[in-house]
Amino acid sequence: MVQKDIKNVHLSVYPPNGRVRLSAPLRMSAETIRVFAASKIGWIKKQQAKLKRQEREPPREYLDRESHYVWGKRYLLKVVEDEVAPSVEVQAGSLRLHVRRGTGKATREAAITSWYRQILKAEVPPLIEAWGPRLNVAVSGFYARHMKTKWGSCNSAA
Repeated sequence: MVQKDIKNVHLSVYPPNGRVRLSAPLRMSAETIRVFAASKIGWIKKQQAKLKRQEREPPREYLDRESHYVWGKRYLLKVVEDEVAPSVEVQAGSLRLHVRRGTGKATREAAITSWYRQILKAEVPPLIEAWGPRLNVAVSGFYARHMKTKWGSCNSAA
């Protein structure tokens, strides 16, 4: 429970394990907050059960035969150990990751992340150019960032 300078109570249940967070206005007493939380127990349990039923993707290890997705299509990772700088290529239904022998998970992950960012930077500008005039909007910028949750911004009124 967190009390801060806000107008309303905010109750959230977070994945993957159903952690509960309650933000309340500074003016609310601890007893009022406790009664509010108790009145929402049914909703909290329902949300936690829904999160537990959701299928979760296991953490990536960047090993051979691991599934990775490119443009919605599944590819099996093939790690190729060479004496070359890290690189990635799509080849015959697999995603080939070229790394030096003994390269750790962090370097493999960085190589694939960099490659994803590279293909995004190549594919998105033509889409912006094609769709901007159709939607009558001017795009001021495009960024490819690593985010922990789904993220984006759009001003539909503009």
